[in-house]
Amino acid sequence: MSIAYADRPEPEDLHEWTARGFTVAEARRWIGGGFPLDTAERWRAGGVHTPDQALAWRTAGLSPYTVQPLLRAGMTPRDAVRWHELGYPHAEAAERHLAGERPGPRGWLRTLLRSRSPRPSALDGEQRETMRALLGGGVPAATARAYLDAGWTGAVAVSWAETGIDPAGAAVYRAIGFTPAEAAGLAGRGVDALGLMRDWWDAAIPRTEVAAWVVAGFSAADAARAREAGTTAEQAAVLRALRGD
Repeated sequence: MSIAYADRPEPEDLHEWTARGFTVAEARRWIGGGFPLDTAERWRAGGVHTPDQALAWRTAGLSPYTVQPLLRAGMTPRDAVRWHELGYPHAEAAERHLAGERPGPRGWLRTLLRSRSPRPSALDGEQRETMRALLGGGVPAATARAYLDAGWTGAVAVSWAETGIDPAGAAVYRAIGFTPAEAAGLAGRGVDALGLMRDWWDAAIPRTEVAAWVVAGFSAADAARAREAGTTAEQAAVLRALRGD
């Protein structure tokens, strides 16, 4: 049963929502949040896909038309409120947040509060170039920031961030010797990088050989037996190349 509100029209029928691409469950959530169909569509087009988040962004002073730069910068509604309370327009806040700054008082307010905290540092030149390359390659802003915070820069950062693997896991895969494509395939199958490293080290397989054996299709135990039987890592590497991964 639909609930009528005195200050807004009665919600549209569910079939109208499903005809516009919403599931019944999604429609019920948006209706329950008090959003008309057209408004819900605008929020979804703006990158906000749940009524709870739409309400949070609306409470923070954003609309479906102004929220996208903040989403691309990896900001949350709480971030938006913090920046706004310190006197920063939303567009400037998004730029500063994306550049690596954290909310802090403007110069005059900092003096007034006698803050001794240093101004949050922005990204250096190499990091800025990396950030532009990451975003230009379609890497989500939050992922790009995570890679920069973990110390990744340059083309290497882009190739690994594009896999969608978290930067810590990517660092382990890379240290073992996997390519980004190989690591992405393993991660897609649910292989944990640290667990893989532990298993192969426990089997006494040298780190420099692990990737070749894994991509050739060997388990750690099978590789250990193959090495004892005289199969070399070079032979495993040939199998790795033939797989084309």
